[in-house]
Amino acid sequence: MALLTLSFVVIPLLRRRRGVIERVSPDHPDAADPANYGFVREEDLDIRMPGPDQDLLDVLDLVQRTQDYRAAAQLLAGTEAAGELRWQRVQAFAGAAALELQQRPGGVSETPGGQWLRVWRAEQPKDAGGAAVHAEFLVQQAWRTSTRGTDDFRIIMEEAKDACGQAALLAPGDPIPYIIELSVARGLAYPREEFEQLWLKILDRAPAHMGAHLAALHYWCEKWHGSRELAYSFAEAAAARAPQGSLLAAMPLFAVFEHLPEVNLVSGFYQSEVVTKAMHGALYAVHAARPDDPMLAHVRHLLVFFLVRAERWAEAMNELVHVDGHVGALPWTLSADPAAEFAVYRALAVAGFEANGGSPASLPN
Repeated sequence: MALLTLSFVVIPLLRRRRGVIERVSPDHPDAADPANYGFVREEDLDIRMPGPDQDLLDVLDLVQRTQDYRAAAQLLAGTEAAGELRWQRVQAFAGAAALELQQRPGGVSETPGGQWLRVWRAEQPKDAGGAAVHAEFLVQQAWRTSTRGTDDFRIIMEEAKDACGQAALLAPGDPIPYIIELSVARGLAYPREEFEQLWLKILDRAPAHMGAHLAALHYWCEKWHGSRELAYSFAEAAAARAPQGSLLAAMPLFAVFEHLPEVNLVSGFYQSEVVTKAMHGALYAVHAARPDDPMLAHVRHLLVFFLVRAERWAEAMNELVHVDGHVGALPWTLSADPAAEFAVYRALAVAGFEANGGSPASLPN
């Protein structure tokens, strides 16, 4: 539920890479047991979020159980407007309402799911948090329920665009309405000039916002037919201007990931210079970031994917220690079973680590 706009990117993933995957397959009789390292069992992995946010989980549970929006409004009001955490929480509430509506569309005798969001907007029309959640809800509805290019898709996206404008009027300094509109820009294929005007509004309010940069990266990849050069240029420029401690230094790794379908079959790609450089940038960003940075788990999860494929077992284990337990992030969320996808890579990391002399006693910390 708390996935970034990333969640709507459709990128085919190879679950196995010939050689490495076969050699350390978790199904092999000699494969090591991740449980020996204190890792969470696959069936207990939390697929909702990339990392822990107990306040959000408690409020989501309360709102969905009581259908009373007030706890959500209070949580958002107390969350820093320009921060990554508020953006993730807006997406979580919107995702919860969208999922409820999908499960209970309503009928003659049934109240549709997500009714608490409609009540929130009706009772507190001036609440900026509710307006932002509603705008994001519409975006998610468009991607979930309609086919790109259809009239229904465009109608919902146009409604979302209007909702973003209303949310922006309620909180002029808040970057979130404009970040939500980045998904609209992608869906409606904004012309470059219109997109750049929108992007400048975000940079004026939150120049180092990681979630915004990731959403913008998707626009560049899709609008220009997946141009690897434009995507890399955007990502590298973001990394170059990243302030100390910012996770923007990891942007090139996300750009590489966006274009994996074009290069997945190239021999040795994961040890290539372009991937190695991107991984080193992400590793540097992770080590320099604040421990409580809400985007840290997103970068660590992607690092697990690349480090395992590059056979850098000890480094992969180090990232797993930090993120194990939560799998609501790329690349796992692109799978129909995120927990199983994560468990495959975790088992590969453990097996590769032990095959090279590692053990629970030597686990990186």
